[in-house]
Amino acid sequence: MAPHSLKDTALAGFREDLTGDVLVPDDPGYDEARTVFNAMIDRRPAVIAQCASEEDVALAIRFGRDHELPIAVRGGGHSVAGMALNDGGLVVDLRRMNTAEVDREVRTVYLGGGATISDMDRATQPYGLATTGGRASTTGVGGFTLGGGSGWLERRCGLACDSLVSVDLVTANGDFVHASGDENPELFWALHGGGGNFGVATAMTLRLYPLPSFAIVLLLYPPEAGTDVIRTYRDLMESAPDDAGGGALYLTAPPEEYVPEHLVGQLLCGALVTYAGTEAQARAVAKPLLDIAHVAEVITELPYADFQCMLDDPPGLRNYWSAEYLDAFPDEAVDLFCNRAADMIVPSNSQHVLFPLGGAVARSGTDYPVPWRGAPWAVHPFGLWENASDDERGKKWVRDFRADVQPWSTGAVYLNFIGREGGERVVAGFGAGNYRRLAAVKAQYDPDNVFRLNHNIEPAQEP
Repeated sequence: MAPHSLKDTALAGFREDLTGDVLVPDDPGYDEARTVFNAMIDRRPAVIAQCASEEDVALAIRFGRDHELPIAVRGGGHSVAGMALNDGGLVVDLRRMNTAEVDREVRTVYLGGGATISDMDRATQPYGLATTGGRASTTGVGGFTLGGGSGWLERRCGLACDSLVSVDLVTANGDFVHASGDENPELFWALHGGGGNFGVATAMTLRLYPLPSFAIVLLLYPPEAGTDVIRTYRDLMESAPDDAGGGALYLTAPPEEYVPEHLVGQLLCGALVTYAGTEAQARAVAKPLLDIAHVAEVITELPYADFQCMLDDPPGLRNYWSAEYLDAFPDEAVDLFCNRAADMIVPSNSQHVLFPLGGAVARSGTDYPVPWRGAPWAVHPFGLWENASDDERGKKWVRDFRADVQPWSTGAVYLNFIGREGGERVVAGFGAGNYRRLAAVKAQYDPDNVFRLNHNIEPAQEP
């Protein structure tokens, strides 16, 4: 439905009823409100509802349905596919609902549906508590967690969804539903990886874990050392304690104080060891990497919430990402990984990444719809560049790299790491058996598939 087809009287009533603000294309602030992280996404919704409460969310959903508007839901706006926006529809914008309240006695944090990773981490840091958050502080907690939630602390604390205590949801009918292990347990199961398919998460409670200290070892190497670095990183992480995490990658050397000026803008190989503990413990784990000659280093103990902001990528760049989850990462795969780095756009903010899983991720013992959790390794070609003229080159690098590692791919994938890659990849993100069970939950809570601007689960049809 085009913006002009909404009657002025309908909009006036919606503005009056909503506690938050209603923006349409001619309003001041509209263009800022429709901007998302990925500069490839340029969409013009008919209406943006900047909700301030769960009642606002219910009102917005009913308004959208009454006027036959497609509905998108925005938390952080970090979806690489731009799923937080649409053309000519309604956006339910949750960013004003960013409450983050810690209960230190029971070690939980209560989060509004628009809270970001930074909101969560800044609230929990003073209590020496944390839970798995995303690797960018500006990511929305809601989409991150409901999609599974992979981050630096996952080997110690499990995936973010593993820490879910409860979720408050507004359904496609505008009803308020609470989901937990005791209340609506099948919906609660579906929210552990099923994403935003079942309603709008207006609040959630997550379990927290003690994190009295946190340390990192970040080392940068000349690219020709890459094979040695990646193999060493692989070997040390295969026997590392669960408190250790991080990743190995190729990147463009950033203009930071710790990088020699003559290397800025050049391709480098990097290794990051994160440690839920002290600097001495991090150094001990990272010793094999420290023994390899490197050109830059950052070794420090620091607040976890501060680290979470250190590696944020700036908004406004063109984004194209994907991922593969691997059941092994032998030397042949290492060689392909290192060779393909030469195709990455340099200079750019792109990263050619290897992540270790294992630890608490693999040991969870749950049946949640996250079939990728058993893989020991993930590769994540994370493309960010400035110019549209680089689009084809950047996309080809991502696709070619995925093809390289197919011999070791489990076939499962973390959907938060990918854009729109077709229905088969969506099923791969949940697992075929899980997908059928999710489709039944979808049919119960969203039979008309109102919430379809996502990695979509189609409602099961009546037999």
